[in-house]
Order: sequence, then structure tokens, then C-alpha cells
Amino acid sequence: MKNILTRVRQVLTALILVFAVLVMVFTVVSVKTVGRQDANLFGYKPYIVLSDSMRDTFQVGDIAVSRVVDPAELEPGDIVTFRSADPSADGEVVTHKIREITTVNGSPAFITYGTSTGENDAAPVPFDNVLGEYAFRLPKLGYFFQFLRTPLGYVVVILIPFLLLIGLQASRFLSLLRQYKAEQMDELAAQRQELAGEREKLRRMQTELEQLRAQVQAEAAGKTADDAPTDGNEKTEAGE
Repeated sequence: MKNILTRVRQVLTALILVFAVLVMVFTVVSVKTVGRQDANLFGYKPYIVLSDSMRDTFQVGDIAVSRVVDPAELEPGDIVTFRSADPSADGEVVTHKIREITTVNGSPAFITYGTSTGENDAAPVPFDNVLGEYAFRLPKLGYFFQFLRTPLGYVVVILIPFLLLIGLQASRFLSLLRQYKAEQMDELAAQRQELAGEREKLRRMQTELEQLRAQVQAEAAGKTADDAPTDGNEKTEAGE
């Protein structure tokens, strides 16, 4: 049972770690690229779709990804991402279809329109305003990035997983610490038992030495008694 719990904890830790890393990558991408006109990722630029003006191609909440191209290579029918030249739009990023190529103040520009309404945009798009050509969409992923940028999104998607990861690592650390202490106690008990055995061995050796010494002393005393002259022999020698 203990091994199963340990295995489950390891798998859960690995999953949370992978999720946290992926979220961190998404966060970096979101902050550095999504919706920023001057940023791109390997030549691609992601933008969150905020209107249904191109509903047959992408929808609100999608991420429309455009690739960097030379505006001169674009043709009518292509879908282009650009900074709006309409003064009332305040330079917002738009992704619309090219209807035709024209000139504005002697410079080439595109006439664009949203396919949902079919109406031309208020202002032509100079080539300098082109940010890229539409390549593909990521359905509804824009909602995730928008949520990620909110305080609640940060707490739910980033803070809580990292806190769980820290908690699991702290639990693992405490478990290893308890295991280390238990091993230390076992080792100390083994050392004490070994020391007690050595003491018992020394006690036995001391007892044997004392017995041997007593035996030697007894044998020496007996030998001395055998070598001593008796009283009768002393009188005979005196009479002679």
C-alpha cells in the first residue's frame, strides 16, 4: 500500500509539473506574442479574434495565426492581417479578405472587406500596414489566453498548480526526512547492540582471565606445599 501511494504521488507530481511548465510556456507566448503587432513566433503572429466579421473563416474566441509575408505577393482573395488606417479604429488589428489592389497617395494599398457583411472597410490598407497573411486558426483558444491574463486566471491556472507542486515536494521532503531519521535510529540501535555484544565479550574474557589466574594461583600454591619438608624429616636429621 505504501509503494502504491508513493507511485501515485510520483505520477501526480510529474503531471502537475508538466502542466505547470506548459502553462508557463503558454503564459510567455501570451504575454510576448498574442495580440502584439511587433512580435512573432518563428515568423507567425497570433491574434485573438474579437468580432464575427469573418465568421465563415474564424469566430470570436479563436486565435487567428498569420505568417509574415511580402505584401507585394498578396492577391485579391487572400486573407490579410493589418493595422487599420481608419482614424476611428485607432490602429486596431484586423484580419479581412482582399477585394482588390489600389493606390493611395501614389502607394499601393488593398481594398479589404469582412466576408460576413461583404462591405468594404472604411479605409484602404497601405502595404506598410500589412502584418501578415492569415494561415490558420486555433479554435476558442483565445478565451484561454484572455482568462489567463485575469487575476482569477493567474490564480487558477498558474498559482494553484505551483502551490500543489510545492506541497507535493514538501510532503516528499518530509517523508524522506522521516525515512532518514528512522534509518539513523535503526543504525544507532544496531551500533548500540554491537557495542553491548563487545562489552559482553570483554566481560566473558575478563571472567575467563580471572578463572585462569585463580587456577594458576591454586596450582602454584599446591606445588609450593609439595616442595616444603615435613616435621619428621627435620627431627631425624637433627638426631644424626
